Amino acid sequence: MSDTNGRFGWYELMTTDVDAASAFYAKVVGWTPTDSGMPGPTRYMILNVGAAGVGGVFTPEGGCPEGARPGWIGYIFVDDVDAYVGKVVEAGGSVFMPADDIPGVGRFSVVADPYGAVFTLFKPFPQDEIPPQPADGAPGTFGWRELMAGDLEGAFSFYSKLFGWVKTQAIDMGPMGTYQLFAYEAGGPDIGGMMTRLPDMPVSFWNYYAQVDSASAARDRAVAAGATTMMDVHQVPGGSWIYMATDPQGAGFAVVSTAQ
Repeated sequence: MSDTNGRFGWYELMTTDVDAASAFYAKVVGWTPTDSGMPGPTRYMILNVGAAGVGGVFTPEGGCPEGARPGWIGYIFVDDVDAYVGKVVEAGGSVFMPADDIPGVGRFSVVADPYGAVFTLFKPFPQDEIPPQPADGAPGTFGWRELMAGDLEGAFSFYSKLFGWVKTQAIDMGPMGTYQLFAYEAGGPDIGGMMTRLPDMPVSFWNYYAQVDSASAARDRAVAAGATTMMDVHQVPGGSWIYMATDPQGAGFAVVSTAQ
């Protein structure tokens, strides 16, 4: 676990319709959905890139919790879930789901940073270590992670102390403020960015960008499959192209590509 500790390693969609959502992302991103075969009343579909799973899709037993809406959550791998839950609380975060076991899979806890952005702490059981995943940048992987923070400096301090993440380039976004890039470790590649959320954003949240062949082509596929565009294709500092929308079940999603 030492090489994955403090790193995102899984992405999960809670939705109201597992089959429809799985089919939608298969068309838009190119993932191959397969049933996990997990026992119990809740079906769990794995989203695959080739033979490697990169995420999952499920509907909670009884449907989405009251007040919750469909959405994505990222799993950050740690070497001791219970210990990290304690660190989150000590640093001012909160716990939504206490540490518990997923039979045959691993131990997890759903937590939030001090500003309310939610993520999952996860450690796979030794017999079920996650197989090697495609490198960032390969089609179908998640190529970027983005935090709309309650407060940029406060949030970065939280994650840096918790996981050891480091600041890299800071981009001046004018009236929108600073967009701070970060890496898992000094000298490592940029893996995401953070900024103080805009006034019209009611909550702090993480957003995850799936890597695609072309942001414009993915937009066309998404719209044809029933997506609602939130931010049309545009180029961002560094040269990548992004597109943001909501899927037919109402979950926000984003894609990124090197080609328009």
